Amino acid sequence: MPADSPVSSGRTVVVTDSTASLPAEVAAEHGLLVVPLQVVIGAQVHDEGEHGATPDMVAAALKSFTPVSTSRPSPATMAAAYERAVADGATSIVSVHISGDMSGTFESAQLAAREASVPVIAVDSRQVGVATGYAALAAAEVAAAGGSAEEVAEAARARAEASSSLFYVDTLEYLRRGGRIGAAAALLGGALAVKPLLTISDGRVESLERVRTSQRALARLEELAAEAAGDQSVDVCVAHLASADRAAALTDRLAERLADQLEGRDVWCGELGAVLGAHVGPGMLAVCVAPRP
Repeated sequence: MPADSPVSSGRTVVVTDSTASLPAEVAAEHGLLVVPLQVVIGAQVHDEGEHGATPDMVAAALKSFTPVSTSRPSPATMAAAYERAVADGATSIVSVHISGDMSGTFESAQLAAREASVPVIAVDSRQVGVATGYAALAAAEVAAAGGSAEEVAEAARARAEASSSLFYVDTLEYLRRGGRIGAAAALLGGALAVKPLLTISDGRVESLERVRTSQRALARLEELAAEAAGDQSVDVCVAHLASADRAAALTDRLAERLADQLEGRDVWCGELGAVLGAHVGPGMLAVCVAPRP
């Protein structure tokens, strides 16, 4: 699947990757160019996205113990995306990506930037999922307002740093398999038969709390999201993998509880992308709280 073509929004074009989990219409509206990562299911390689690897495909494969792995876009793929942006009129590019500790995508962006025909600033969001997406949107808004490439990049970094990513998994096994969490932490979670609540801290998965039941875990997610929002103006997103009913219920509760901070905006709710889903497994539920610039 080719990267989506950017809508011209000034001299600086913002590039991100498919793990940013942005709806296609939102990315298009803000002129974002989205480069897909790949998912390997069994022996088949798929680009992440609507016409490639879907969350349902990943969830089904994991449940049936079919091997699932993921792959970053190559430097050549990133370079080709940058040149498409140049052909569309970009004179500089800011490339905003998933934490470099979680994926090699940022490294591919750095390598491609060296060969690009216009200046490219690669930004390691130190985040995952829609927290990276919100950072890319903040960057795109500054680009649309005529900000310099440095100002665009700083907007992405600032929003990513201010955002909170909180999530619950039914089991730590999938994170352990992918090397995204230590074996000792995964073993401890299983041995105590607890439901782990996790967060992203400086680009890495960290244990936040352990609770005894999934119901209590979801209640704590709501509490922690409200604490993260405080009295700020925020955007909020709920994501899940094969857990639509629980996600919808949490979305409704957060929309009511954070109505003042949302200022009329909806709480986004959707299924986690295939790449991230491969590392957390079915039953995952996440909340991202992103203070608005």
